[in-house]
Amino acid sequence: MLEVANLSKHYPSPGGPLPILSDVSLSLGQGDAASIVGPSGSGKSTLLYIIGALEPPSSGQVMLDGTDPFGLGDRDLAAFRNTKIGFVFQDHLLLPQCTVLENILVPTLVSDPDASVTERAISLLEQVGLAERMEHRPAELSGGERQRVALARALIQRPPLVLCDEPTGNLDRESAETVTSLLFDLHAQQNNILLIVTHNDSLAARCPKRYQLNNQTLELTG
Repeated sequence: MLEVANLSKHYPSPGGPLPILSDVSLSLGQGDAASIVGPSGSGKSTLLYIIGALEPPSSGQVMLDGTDPFGLGDRDLAAFRNTKIGFVFQDHLLLPQCTVLENILVPTLVSDPDASVTERAISLLEQVGLAERMEHRPAELSGGERQRVALARALIQRPPLVLCDEPTGNLDRESAETVTSLLFDLHAQQNNILLIVTHNDSLAARCPKRYQLNNQTLELTG
């Protein structure tokens, strides 16, 4: 269960605090898929980063499965993000020196991945249609293929929460449709909470729950 309660965020500026988010709340349960849309600069990515425990709120609370990540120490917070949250960004952020398989296994390295983890990575590669490319490096892949690797990497730890920031923003239409279908297929298989920030209306419409972020506030629209 993801609970965001009365969350606000502001940044210091010469003219005083600059508000980005104001009194934002949402609740998502296991298996839910939700999208957040809104104009550029409305704070969508900031909200996602706070939910992902990458940036603290100015006030309010984020709870994932009963844990407030911002109440954890640095080591425990890093472990929380690594095991509880999967991230898919607009840029795939793959390590260029690593193979496809090695990139997928990166989140597992802190715990010495065993054979079963490698098998799971290979299974994910099969599901995203890249089993034959596992020894290739990112420079040898298309943009859509790189994003499919990033999706597999986000899911390797079977996190209860998957956060996507414009996951199809850099892709052509055909690649975007492929990544979108895989994203929802794997979401259904793992039964996680899926939260997507996007400007893509068709991607947003795939989510049963839809939110609009505007004027610092979040509204449920569908």
